Amino acid sequence: MQIRPATAADAPAIWSIIRPTIRAGETYTLDRAMPEAEALAYWLAADKDTFVVEDETGVLLGTYYVRANQAGGGAHVANCGYMTAAAATGRGVARAMCAHSIEHARARGYRAIQFNFVVSTNERAVRLWESFGFAVVGRLPGAFAHPTHGFVDALVMFRTL
Repeated sequence: MQIRPATAADAPAIWSIIRPTIRAGETYTLDRAMPEAEALAYWLAADKDTFVVEDETGVLLGTYYVRANQAGGGAHVANCGYMTAAAATGRGVARAMCAHSIEHARARGYRAIQFNFVVSTNERAVRLWESFGFAVVGRLPGAFAHPTHGFVDALVMFRTL
C-alpha cells in the first residue's frame, strides 16, 4: 500500500470510492443525492490536503483529507475525512490513512485533530480512532438522521499531536 497526494487524474477513482458512502448516507452528513462534480469539488477543495491510497498495481483503495478544523484561533486543530473502497474493507486501509494523517497533520504544524461528527453507529471507525488515541469529548444526542436506525448520536472525537 502506498499513500500519495491526490491529483486531478485521480478524480474518477476517488468518485468511485466516495460515491457509495455518500449515497448510503450512513456515516457522512453530505446530501445523499450530491452530484459527482459537487462531491469531487468538496473532497478535493483547495482548503484540503487530499491523499489517496493505492495498491501495488495502482488501484485506489481509499482517500482522505486533512484541513484546518476552524479558521483563525482554531486553525491549529486539524480535521480529517476518510473513505475506503468497499472492496478494500478489512485490509487495513483506514488504519494506514489514520496513521498517515496524524503524521501529515503533525508535519503541517497542527497541534491536534478533531473529528466533529462521528456517527455513533459507525462502530468500526469509533474503535479505530480510539485505538489511535482519540477520545470522545462530546456527544450530540440524536444529531444524525441515519437511514435505517433513525436518529442516532454523533460523537466529537479529539486527540493532541
